[in-house]
Amino acid sequence: MKYIPIHGLEKSISQVILGTMSFSPSRMDYVTEMLGVFFECGGNTVDTAHVYNRGESEKAIGLWLQETGKREDMIIIDKGAHPDENGPRVTPEAISEDLEESLSRLQTDYIDIYMLHRDNPDVPVGVIIESLNEHYKAGRICALGVSNWTNERIDEANKYAQDNGLVGFTVNSPNLSLAKPNEPMWPGCISVDEQSLNWHISNQMPLLSWSSQAGGFFTGRFSQDKPVNKDMVRVYYSDENWERYHRAEMLAQEKGVDTNQIALAYVLNQPFPTCALIGPQRISELHSSLKALDIELSDEQIRWLDLRK
Repeated sequence: MKYIPIHGLEKSISQVILGTMSFSPSRMDYVTEMLGVFFECGGNTVDTAHVYNRGESEKAIGLWLQETGKREDMIIIDKGAHPDENGPRVTPEAISEDLEESLSRLQTDYIDIYMLHRDNPDVPVGVIIESLNEHYKAGRICALGVSNWTNERIDEANKYAQDNGLVGFTVNSPNLSLAKPNEPMWPGCISVDEQSLNWHISNQMPLLSWSSQAGGFFTGRFSQDKPVNKDMVRVYYSDENWERYHRAEMLAQEKGVDTNQIALAYVLNQPFPTCALIGPQRISELHSSLKALDIELSDEQIRWLDLRK
């Protein structure tokens, strides 16, 4: 396993992060096996959210923590203030409500990295930063982050924090994958473009990529002439992405690995700190993804895979 540091945490986080969207107390055999093998392989970081599986993800993690006593060994990434049927919820009240409920479900008194799951540009950044810092000072949060925020809003929020002696955002979680989305998979989601890449290169803020494997686009389960999955067709089917697939396939053959591992290595070999969130359903899928950590890609290879040369 490889690790990167996050400002505000004593321990570095594993570069492969285990996504837990499908976790549930009703599947504790699966949860226990997946978390156990992940930790045996050196993984120490899991990603969840207040809305994942209607709270079942957090509950399952909480049960596992109580059964194993591994809270101090685990780094938990959690997210709150996701929109609901009434619209955006990035308010101090919603943040406090979601955080309190998440802590209860997880059966812990702190979350290592707490992220806002979406943004609401109509809410001033000062209101958001002030609210999060109350929880930070109370010890309920160790590090602050965002998911699906623009770089401009992150800069604005961090400037407010710096100007007012407060803690700002130290980690960003957009989508970064070799396959570029034609449109967001879900409303309000943000994927890395060239401007975002340059922004991360410039400031070196750690990036934790969700959908780092592009929904399995590079696994071979999908084909250009069989548009059977409407969401995959809508989001990832394009001439450019199929060319990226073919280039990843060529490089995989050259390196003796599989195409999906090359796609994941693309995320892990950026010129700034990155982690990849993965959501394996089988132990074999977990082991396969972890092999991407051993693949080194040069800047030239990354640019070639990404059709930038």
